[in-house]
Order: sequence, then structure tokens, then C-alpha cells
Amino acid sequence: MRRPQGKRRRGGARVPLAPISAPLQPPLGAAGVDLLRKCVDGKEGSGRWRGRIGMKREKIRELKEKVNCGALLERAGFAVDVKESTRRAVKFRRGGEIVIVTHEGKGWFDPLSDDKGDIFALVQRLDHVGFVEGVESVASLVGFQTSDPVWQKAPRERPAATCLADRWSARRVPWRGSATWRYLSGTRFLPASVLRMAITNNQLREGPYGSMWAAHTDDAGIVCGWEERGPEWRGFSTGGSKTLFRLGPRDALRLCVTEAAIDAMSLAAFEALREGSLYLSTGGGWSPLTDAALRTLASRPGVTLVASTDANDQGETFAERLRVLADSAGCAWQRLRPMADDWNEVLQEKAKVEKERREEWKKGRPAGCAPPASREASPGGAGP
Repeated sequence: MRRPQGKRRRGGARVPLAPISAPLQPPLGAAGVDLLRKCVDGKEGSGRWRGRIGMKREKIRELKEKVNCGALLERAGFAVDVKESTRRAVKFRRGGEIVIVTHEGKGWFDPLSDDKGDIFALVQRLDHVGFVEGVESVASLVGFQTSDPVWQKAPRERPAATCLADRWSARRVPWRGSATWRYLSGTRFLPASVLRMAITNNQLREGPYGSMWAAHTDDAGIVCGWEERGPEWRGFSTGGSKTLFRLGPRDALRLCVTEAAIDAMSLAAFEALREGSLYLSTGGGWSPLTDAALRTLASRPGVTLVASTDANDQGETFAERLRVLADSAGCAWQRLRPMADDWNEVLQEKAKVEKERREEWKKGRPAGCAPPASREASPGGAGP
């Protein structure tokens, strides 16, 4: 017997159905309507698809191929963060929310949670609808052109992946005057003392075209992957896993957590490698391996977890996650917010101010006077 419309059974009793609150969808285009009709084996009634319908898997796959996750995000008010995006991972922002689109627009994940999936999982998350309603919403975007940035270089054919350890060992360490050294010291203003420490600890390698590879290691010091940064390139090692970039003594009790290896080294330079501090980078994400590594470090007696993340919405979100982690691990927590967007910008501003002071002094100095000694920030001068 057919149940009355607007009612459902729960334990034998009829209860009213709660109304579904979802944003209005734009009208379907001709291509979307045609594809939706092919996706759904059912009858049309009162302008809506009935709830009891069957999905043809091959047509669902066709719909997934035709609609980019970026189109759905742009319609929801997200915008591409060009600075933080790569060809393989396009970062979208909406206020403090972040979604990274991968697999050429066919997949996505939230770096601040465990949420991930395909276009249908994304529409259900954004529009708060079920699968059937999500299919209609996705079909409305057939033919929609996203405004993704145009990358300057075409993707290269890559050889079969080799062992991470072999790929890491095959690269040379940076040396004074090399392309990577010039990028880190000349463009990023990292001092030689910090670079030498990172090289001594097996944390840096020369990447292609003057880029830098910064190792992420596990608790045993084994390289699991690496951040890749250069003048025109930003990414993470193919096949690698994000854990933590670590600079400093492994038994340090002051843990300064940043979002990028360059920021970790910049803070280390700004604090003149403060004694008892370990400078860390999550690589801009929060993987289960990163979470486990931070918990292991924070569980030791006397640890202080210092949230040194960026001074923006994403940085504040990371800082709050670190506070929650510190509470659960039973360690102290502090917020160390950069005076600019990130710690490398702070370091660059500091270097520019010092350069201007030297030039001003040279203009007005008496003949034969020696220039003043340059001084690095005292340990803990920028500390909490």
C-alpha cells in the first residue's frame, strides 16, 4: 500500500518529514537536461524527479567526466588561490574554507579535515542534498568553463616512479653559488647558517630548475617525501607522504609548527636558531601521518607547542587545530603570529630594512669609519 506523501514510518509510527533546506539551483541547460534524462531511469512528475529511481552507472561516469569539481566550487563562491596552486592541485578558498581539486578536476579533498571524494560527494557537501538531487545539480553544470589559471608549462611525461630514497639520494645537496642556494639566499633571504644546518641534517636537495627539495621525515629520520619550492614551481613529491619537515635538535621541547619548510627556516633565522627549539613544517596539509608525528612529539613531558602558522584564515584554522592537539596531548600551547602574512615575508622585510639602514649609514659616514656590525635577532626575540 502506498504511503501518504510527506510521511514516513519510524518504528511503525508515522512522523512528518522535515523540509529539506537547500540553495536554489540554476536551470538545467539543454546538454544537462539531456544527460540527466540518460542518467535517471524514472518518470518525470511536477518538474521533479521522483525519489524512487535507478542510476545507470555508465551515464553517471559520463557525467563525472563532463563536470569539473572547480565549476561546482566557483558556483558556490570559492575562488582559486593562484599562489598556493599547482597544475596537479588547485587550491580553492572561500573565507576560512579550503578545498583542493586534484586528478584534473575529477577529485578533491579538504586539507583541514578528512573529507574527500568525487564530484557527487562534493555537491552533497556544498548543497546539503542527497545523491539524486546532487546528480541534477551536477548536470546543470555540463559545459561550464572554469576560470582555472593557465599554467605556463605543459605537463611532462614522467618515467615510472622509482624508490623515494633513490630519488632523494640521486639529487645533489645545495652548495654556495648553486641555483638552489641562490634562490634560498638571494630570493628568500635565508642566511647561510640556517642553510648549512639544514644541509648537515640531510634536509635539503637541489631540485630541477633551481628549485629546492625539503625533506619530510618520520620519527626514525627516514625520508617519506619532500616539499618542492622554486621561483616558478611549488608542489610535493610524487608518491611521497607528508609528515614533518624538521630543523633543529630532535629532543627539543619547544616545537614551532609552520605551514612550509621555507617558513620554518625563516623563523629559525629570525630567532637565530633559538636554543631548545625544533622548527617544523606540515607542508600546508594535515595528513594522518602529520597528526601522528605531532602527537608523538607533543606527548613528551615539558613540551610547548608553538603555533607559528600564517597570519590569515588558514593559519588561524591550523593554529586552532594545534591548540586542540596540545590539549589532548597535555602539553602547553602558544600562538606565535608573524607580523606579515608568513615568516618568510617577515624575514624579507627585516633584510630590506637592514639594507636600507646600511645604505643610509654609508651616505653619511665619515671617511675611514668601519660599517656597523650587523646583528641577527636575539634568540627568542620573536618568541611568544
